[in-house]
Amino acid sequence: MVRVRFAPSPTGSLHLGNALSAVANRRFADEHGGTMLLRIDDTDPARNAEGGAEAIVADLEWLGVAWDEGPVRQSARFVRHREAAHLVGEPDDEGALRFGRTTLLRPDGTPTYQLATAVDDLDFGITHVIRGNDHRANAALQAELIRALGGEPPEYVHHGLLLGEDGRKLSKRHGAASLADLRELGFPAEAVRAYLEELGLPRHDVRFDLARLRRLSTEALAALSDEELAARVGVPVSAAPVLRGARDLVEAREYAKLVLEPPTTPVDAPETLARARELAEAGLEPRALVRELKAVGGDLRALRLALTGRDRGPELWAVVAALPRDELLRRLEPRLG
Repeated sequence: MVRVRFAPSPTGSLHLGNALSAVANRRFADEHGGTMLLRIDDTDPARNAEGGAEAIVADLEWLGVAWDEGPVRQSARFVRHREAAHLVGEPDDEGALRFGRTTLLRPDGTPTYQLATAVDDLDFGITHVIRGNDHRANAALQAELIRALGGEPPEYVHHGLLLGEDGRKLSKRHGAASLADLRELGFPAEAVRAYLEELGLPRHDVRFDLARLRRLSTEALAALSDEELAARVGVPVSAAPVLRGARDLVEAREYAKLVLEPPTTPVDAPETLARARELAEAGLEPRALVRELKAVGGDLRALRLALTGRDRGPELWAVVAALPRDELLRRLEPRLG
């Protein structure tokens, strides 16, 4: 049976490149009727962040990437790692144990990444290791270690890395490098997952396409029901019409403010507001109301200002539709500066 593992270090929110590996492992397991182990590679205390493992679990749950076993912390298996190291070598005078030129046990007896990874891949029966090209150099050593321990190495599959637009490793300077960054920017999980699924297993490094992610974000929000969209934004479902067309959840929240927070901007367009009020009192449908005002030369910019306090935003008919009738009529009362 196919068995894969996703093995991030607990350094905080998942880097987008690591998330690509997580999605690729989950897809590979599903396509082959296999299972995926979540392993936390925490053999380097200096790199471990407080709450890092919990952040990874939360990130995967947000992204919709499930695992079948784990999470298993490598640090909990240090006794097994030490035992395995002694099967392939002896400690030196300082207490360190090496395999060739590679340190397997530090002088204090703690296992290194190379040892723990090889032992755990062997013990958990991992058949395929799917990870970024930055680990390609580790494959030969880890395979050799597994053979030295009497096992058969997994098949190693390395994919290209995600880079910034400048061709350098994706980082904060590019605006978004982790799932936490993308959540903060308002991208829905469905869009991020779809983007990573589209990338698949790139053979070469690829540049992060923020414009493509924005298009997927718009599509993902458009596909949500009014109830789900309003819940994501944290507003009453009555505000759903004005949320439509938002490119992300941050923008959707800004749109919501337009109808939830009364404007104070003075508007000097009494004829347009009076006619709009007449049409609203007559129960005209929002799109028809806007069309009628446009047909008679109404000042639509002034109408938008009266309703939202801003001269730009979502479609005007959507603003009309999202406002409760009493509030709509109140905002259509002339406000002269």
